[in-house]
Amino acid sequence: MPEKRLAGGGLNYPGIGSTQRGTAPAGYPRVLEEAFLGCGMAVYQRVAAGILGWELQRRAGLRVRADSPVAAPGVRVVSGFGAGPFRLNAPCQVVWVREPAPGEMPQSAGFGYGTLPGHPARGEESIEVEINGRGEVFLRIRAFSKPANWFYAAGGLVTRAAQRHVTSRYIEGARTLASEGMPP
Repeated sequence: MPEKRLAGGGLNYPGIGSTQRGTAPAGYPRVLEEAFLGCGMAVYQRVAAGILGWELQRRAGLRVRADSPVAAPGVRVVSGFGAGPFRLNAPCQVVWVREPAPGEMPQSAGFGYGTLPGHPARGEESIEVEINGRGEVFLRIRAFSKPANWFYAAGGLVTRAAQRHVTSRYIEGARTLASEGMPP
């Protein structure tokens, strides 16, 4: 008997993989947030592991169910927030992954995932950590999206506020991951 997929349907937006290149399809509003996290390969590696293992989403307050314990192309994940009948689920599929390379600088690690039917938006989001040649570590979140239907379009201000809130929680979670194991 075939295994049941976590979420059904296919990716439902144009420009699949665009966040890896930092672009977006025409007509899709873009989000770009960057935050300094600290310095050093240990910081970079902790945050990379947290991103690729869904820990960043959990620390942002999202409930995460995924086909795999780590992000990989084709893996489906349903993240959600809220409780009971007020839980909003957001099914996605990983479209690209960049793994950390041992000891090299500069480099980045992270993934991009796109929306599936049932998500309140249509588009893509990527979460990456980067270490530059000076050893400085940054978080980068890119996204492009439109409301999935008239209901979410009608709540445009609320939808954009929710996206800003989750993005700020990702940044807070990444800063926490970056500081773990560091001397006080």
